[in-house]
Amino acid sequence: MSRRPLFEGLVVDENDQPVDVIYVGDEPCYVVNDAGFRRHIPSDMVDRQVLQLMKDMVEGNEDQLADQTAKMLGQNDIFTRAIIQNQFKQIDQQFENLLQVGIPEEGRAYMGMMGFRVVINLHGDVVKLEQPGTSSEGE
Repeated sequence: MSRRPLFEGLVVDENDQPVDVIYVGDEPCYVVNDAGFRRHIPSDMVDRQVLQLMKDMVEGNEDQLADQTAKMLGQNDIFTRAIIQNQFKQIDQQFENLLQVGIPEEGRAYMGMMGFRVVINLHGDVVKLEQPGTSSEGE
């Protein structure tokens, strides 16, 4: 379980209203306003759905992503691409680490400025994931 909601400040409800964050004991929750009733949804549940959607986008595209990442880093050699491809193969472990460490506030702010948003329903199901250049509705 993460110490902080991974996507705090980037989650909205289906009415495009920002979702609050509150702690129930030591468990972080996203709070959705349901006509005055505040539904507390464990952040881990929502965060894992988002990470799964991201994983689904990566799977099958590891080679292309590794090539593009190496080019962006200015390290377009076979060894760098192999290291990056290996990291994609271990994406589940990478996501588990991310859940424990979290995304720094500056990183979340940048993601928001770039157009990253998570839309959830009253039950905490991700209905839409908005990312720069992509859109995923319940896929």
